[in-house]
Amino acid sequence: MTNWLSLGTGDLTLDLAPEIGGSIARFRRGGQQLMRPAPDAASDAGEMANFPLVPFSNRIRGGRFECDGRVVTLSPNLPGDTSPLHGQGWRSSWTVERSDTRSATLAFIHEPGEWPWRYESRQVFELDESGLTVTLTCRNLSPERMPCALAFHPYFDCDEATRLSTGVTDVWTIDDDVLPVERIPATGRYDPSNGPVCGRGLDNGFEGWSGEALIDWGRGARVRMTAPAPRFQLYAPTSGGMFVAEPVENANCALNAPQDQWESLGIALLAEGEERNLSVRFEIEG
Repeated sequence: MTNWLSLGTGDLTLDLAPEIGGSIARFRRGGQQLMRPAPDAASDAGEMANFPLVPFSNRIRGGRFECDGRVVTLSPNLPGDTSPLHGQGWRSSWTVERSDTRSATLAFIHEPGEWPWRYESRQVFELDESGLTVTLTCRNLSPERMPCALAFHPYFDCDEATRLSTGVTDVWTIDDDVLPVERIPATGRYDPSNGPVCGRGLDNGFEGWSGEALIDWGRGARVRMTAPAPRFQLYAPTSGGMFVAEPVENANCALNAPQDQWESLGIALLAEGEERNLSVRFEIEG
């Protein structure tokens, strides 16, 4: 446990790891973990309970795209994956702007580099007796327009009794590099609500998300996650033990599409000083 910031109200406790991607380390009610808990010695956002995706989610094919005539090339940022993913927020140290017993604001500023725009991002965490609300914002600080989309990356423990109930219409099949291939109806094994979520062998983006997902372990509390995001990402590896259920704004590899398609794929072009935000609510039931 390194410089974690702890919040609490009633029987809910939230531990934040600002220096590790502005992440949630643990979220629990009493003795029940409500997200997959980070180990005490965790040092990477991928070991955390949740981290922010800013200013885009998922992958950029080949790490290259073009915006307003400028070619942008990004290096891989996850060992073993040739495509850069999830933006810069999860690989950055955030600072605590303010905190009290039940709320906190974390922030970081990205200086131009491979991602050639300067921007600032904030997360506001608000605990109440029945759950947690997290609001993520991104503001362009550069004179040039900057592409932006936001998402969250919460991990949940699972076993054979765990169920994920949510509504989606379509799914993107993937290739061996986890890049999207074809949009098809989300039926059968691609229906997240169809049977156990643990060990499903999915790492897919979904369209037409209902904006709500219920995580039920079959015992103790349940978590109802809601967000005004049009898309959903589910990572449920065959090894089991955990899954990731992400509210996301942009389609996978959206930045690789022609710029005139970005809006329909969830990418906004922010003018200087313009801001985008996304909130997610984790309501505790039972």
